[in-house]
Amino acid sequence: MAMTTTLLDVRPLSASSLSSPFISSGRAGIGLQKPLTISVSGVPCISIRCSAQVPEKQACNLPTQIACGLCAAATIFNICSLAPSASAAVKLPPLSTDPGRCERAFVGNTIGQANGVADKLLDLRFCDYTNDTTNLKGKTLSAALMSDAKFDGADMTEVTMSKAYAVGASFKGANFTNAILDRVVFDGSNLQGANFKNAVLSGSTFDNAKLEDSNFEDALIGYVDLQKLCKNTTLSEDARAILGCRN
Repeated sequence: MAMTTTLLDVRPLSASSLSSPFISSGRAGIGLQKPLTISVSGVPCISIRCSAQVPEKQACNLPTQIACGLCAAATIFNICSLAPSASAAVKLPPLSTDPGRCERAFVGNTIGQANGVADKLLDLRFCDYTNDTTNLKGKTLSAALMSDAKFDGADMTEVTMSKAYAVGASFKGANFTNAILDRVVFDGSNLQGANFKNAVLSGSTFDNAKLEDSNFEDALIGYVDLQKLCKNTTLSEDARAILGCRN
């Protein structure tokens, strides 16, 4: 791997260096060598250790340790992006034992923002909000766990669901008008007849989701995300036309 770093200058790593047991820093006396493992979501990205090309038994000095720290940061940003998708092997926490966990959706994340920060885990798995037309509108449900929950016919206009995990959930006929739905994992969910009018869908995934009769009028979605969405064969011809999918 060709990687050059100084104390205050870290340049991107190249893919070819992953097989190298030693990474030279470009400065005399500073190097990286195995094995401090850095991982994200349990996926090891690279192993490194601070090492100095100095006389035997002499420990790394502070500048060298700082350089190693910068290299580690570069490793996280450049190597972990090559790891498998997080949705491919997500390890969810145990189901919450809070007897009122489903009702917490009616309050939402009191300090939650679009980045998914919350004062407490919002666990809505297996909850049933079928035909709820009053309690969910405009709520902040960022980073909520929604797997296998039912929102069929629910009014979710202007809801904020950034980074929500909704694999296998049911949203048949749900109204997401003006909702913030960026980076939501809708994989395997039922979205038949869902209304995404003027919703923000950047970074969201719909792998194997059911999208028959769904409406994407004026929805905001990135080009790469759109290409992936257009591969969903359950999209109606009208939806494909609105999205601008190419045959």
